[in-house]
Amino acid sequence: MCNRARFAGEPETLFTKFGGDWLTPKPMDNRFNPKELFPRSRAYVVREESGSRGVDTMIWDVTAGEAPWPMTNVRNLKLAQWKALAERPENRCLIPLTEFAEWTPDKHQVGEGKPIKGEMWFSVTDQPVFAIAGFWRAIGEARYFAMVTCDPNELVAPIHPKAMITILAPDDHGRWLSGSYDDVLALQQPYPAGRMKVRGPVFPTRKAT
Repeated sequence: MCNRARFAGEPETLFTKFGGDWLTPKPMDNRFNPKELFPRSRAYVVREESGSRGVDTMIWDVTAGEAPWPMTNVRNLKLAQWKALAERPENRCLIPLTEFAEWTPDKHQVGEGKPIKGEMWFSVTDQPVFAIAGFWRAIGEARYFAMVTCDPNELVAPIHPKAMITILAPDDHGRWLSGSYDDVLALQQPYPAGRMKVRGPVFPTRKAT
């Protein structure tokens, strides 16, 4: 499931699209690269606090490293541990992206060595910057998030038949952030395939093992 995504924009893009300003100081260290998202990396996240919407920076692993592998995507929001977060508006968030990737089902021979899978990159044609439904939690002074998944649409299903991340229409941003738990479940739907496009396969620069 989607563990590779990009945000090819600047914070000012987020302020214009989602409103608000920084909710916490922007990280200034050289390891912070919000343009390339991987599990346990940091990313820009939009949330609301005290009735105001703004931009925060969180780590992509809602288990906060407590599990052997990162929990980056969650689908069953009726499970007790996820429902406890999803039903609370203060724990919901939007994750801005410009692209996300899924691995090709088959491996390809690329040069020498073992065959490898390629990356299929999906974007949204009517939203250059789109928002993924998510929720988050704080542990100590750090904040951690996960993306919510749903059934795949006709474009994603041939590549990843199990699920896709939940892309929200702009008019649904407020409903996701402040609506009821029933609103959350209702919005957990695949984005229309006709409003998306895909490119690839693109082969990773890292070596296959």
